[in-house]
Amino acid sequence: MSGFKNPFDPNLKLSPGCGCGRHSTRAEHDAAVETDHRLTSGSEALHARVVESAVMRALFPHDELRRRFLRAVGAGTALSAISTFFPLGVAKEAFAQTGKLEKHAVKIGFIPITCATPIIMSLPMGFYSRQGLNVDVVKTAGWAVIRDKTLNKEYDASHMLSPMPLAITLGAGSNPIPYTVPAIENINGQAITLSVKHKDKRDPKQWKGFKFAVPFDYSMHNYLLRYYLAEHGIDPDKDVQIRSVPPPEMVANLRADNIDGFLAPDPVNQRAVYDGVGFIHTLTKELWEGHPCCAFAASKEFVMTMPNTYRALLRAIVDATAYAAKPENRKQIAEAIAPANFLNQPVTVVEQVLTGNYADGLGNIIKVPNRIDFDPFPWHSFAVWIMTQMKRWGQVKGNVDYAKVAREVFLATDAAKIMKEAGMKPPATTTKKFSVMGKEFDPGKPDAYIASFAIKRT
Repeated sequence: MSGFKNPFDPNLKLSPGCGCGRHSTRAEHDAAVETDHRLTSGSEALHARVVESAVMRALFPHDELRRRFLRAVGAGTALSAISTFFPLGVAKEAFAQTGKLEKHAVKIGFIPITCATPIIMSLPMGFYSRQGLNVDVVKTAGWAVIRDKTLNKEYDASHMLSPMPLAITLGAGSNPIPYTVPAIENINGQAITLSVKHKDKRDPKQWKGFKFAVPFDYSMHNYLLRYYLAEHGIDPDKDVQIRSVPPPEMVANLRADNIDGFLAPDPVNQRAVYDGVGFIHTLTKELWEGHPCCAFAASKEFVMTMPNTYRALLRAIVDATAYAAKPENRKQIAEAIAPANFLNQPVTVVEQVLTGNYADGLGNIIKVPNRIDFDPFPWHSFAVWIMTQMKRWGQVKGNVDYAKVAREVFLATDAAKIMKEAGMKPPATTTKKFSVMGKEFDPGKPDAYIASFAIKRT
């Protein structure tokens, strides 16, 4: 983030490499800068730094020359001298105007689960304030409440399950309203957890009559659980019961014997182990490595009417996602998001999820570094797969223009641009093939994919 450095400091380098002398590489230095709250003084100051740095780079393409000049005359004299022949004030004003936020105070709803990590951590770790935003992240009871409050414009944007904006756009379960997914919040990060009383029933074929919980009907959890059951010959609508339960209530329902298990986001699974009421049957990454789960979502209206505020939010979240993707940062993040106003979980529970070094409830300590991971790119093929499952289970009727809806809802182009700005490398394409439980999915042949399943409702 060299554009935010003070270009009038003779002890700092503006060229590639670490200027503070504390890091072996520029990447290590930038990672440290990410957590430096000196950068949270507001958007105007950051804009000014960017302009000043650009001017100094142009005047002194060789960084050592700039540093010698500043040591000789001092920062104040240098600034005055440069201002006499270059209108720094005008340039700063012009730059600031191009990205002026339509609103600084923004409200974002979230569910207290680790899938929301980038949205949550951006508040205590300064990613929002670095973009000039004053964000209120609001803990919300359940997904139906999240949906209703965003549709009623009580929230400007929201943490959502990645299928929800597709369902809202298609009018599944509500009137159709154009919604968007500018960024995926997390990949992997879910598990099937069973009650400890079922330790002897590890074969899904033994689960007939079980009662399962998922967070919401329009969720990856519902679709992955249904997929897993059906692949083992269990009809999810006839052989078991699947009910929607808000994640914060799942462990209590397992303890009370109201359910036999759940496919849930973390830290719910790990908290069930921590409390001694459940064990982790399988991580969902074992079903589909790299699957999406939650998303940063906003209405199309918000994206179009407040483009600068939208981009600032997206930059903050993509930056936070990039930071969360680095394993060495996970313990720090766990401490930031564990408190009561966020996840309200013991730090050790959150750490086990984020680091992938965890107890499974069967007496084992497991190491899976990518138990949860973070990649913001909203693949159109993710959206197409989700819609095939909506249609497979009767949530969507009639013909669906999968590719069109995927393009309109999953804003891959916006994400790619912001990822580049953050120093990440976005994919060169928006679609890809992948496998779910060993079965390849071709996003170009969605209807054939649906037709290939023996158990379905369509």
